[in-house]
Amino acid sequence: MWGANEGMGWWMLFGGVFWVLLIGTLVYLFSSAFGRGAGDAPGRSETPLEVAKRRFAAGEISQEEYERIRETLLR
Repeated sequence: MWGANEGMGWWMLFGGVFWVLLIGTLVYLFSSAFGRGAGDAPGRSETPLEVAKRRFAAGEISQEEYERIRETLLR
């Protein structure tokens, strides 16, 4: 009935590959959007000096505050 005697054919293989690619793409996009940033290494955290540099670059602290923190940390 309706060609059911022809077997699975190529559509079965194509369907399986399609779903694997679709789910893999969705997992990749989700992890890219909500996961770690590209530059973050697993288990690595910023040093205090890196935090101070980032905050200074973002304008959160003044140059005087940055230099004071830097001098304190480099002692």
